[in-house]
Amino acid sequence: MLSPDRKYNDEPEEFLLKEYQSSGNLEVLGNLYSRYMHLVYGVCLKYLQNRDDAKDAVMQIFEKLITEVRQHDIKHFKSWLYVLTKNFCLMQLRSQKTTDRRINNYKMDHVKSVESLLELHPIDKEDTEKDLPLKECLEKLNEEQQICIHLFYFENKCYREIAEFLNMDEKKVKSHLQNGKRNLKICLENRNETE
Repeated sequence: MLSPDRKYNDEPEEFLLKEYQSSGNLEVLGNLYSRYMHLVYGVCLKYLQNRDDAKDAVMQIFEKLITEVRQHDIKHFKSWLYVLTKNFCLMQLRSQKTTDRRINNYKMDHVKSVESLLELHPIDKEDTEKDLPLKECLEKLNEEQQICIHLFYFENKCYREIAEFLNMDEKKVKSHLQNGKRNLKICLENRNETE
């Protein structure tokens, strides 16, 4: 756990906020955060329902604060921190649900493919007639669209993961995915018309 610097113990919250925002001194932020860590842990435990996950979240939230506090004009740190913590937990739960859903979908697809002895697993197939047009159309997309589509559909990454990986805003990722899907659809339709 964080060990706050004693020299900041008596300083008011507003002073510590301004001090950290101007200096970036982690001891100042650590002192400020340590005042509310028990509350953050409580909120995390309430949402995540697991002590170890809640403890991990407390540390991850501190890491998040290192950049977030300097980017926002915070009037009431306690209430702002509560909202940040709640949103963090909800994103964790959403991410876990997405992962669980993808695992379940994979299991169902796997069961279907195992039941059908005549059909090879898609990975075992070379370029089938169906896959070849898709690959050719994928190659016609611009680089950002190709990467976003590959990460989202083939590596099962969520918007946030792709945004972090590409150091890009989530809205940009969504835009590249939407434009990429649209361009793929147009390309595949054009190919069908010419065949």
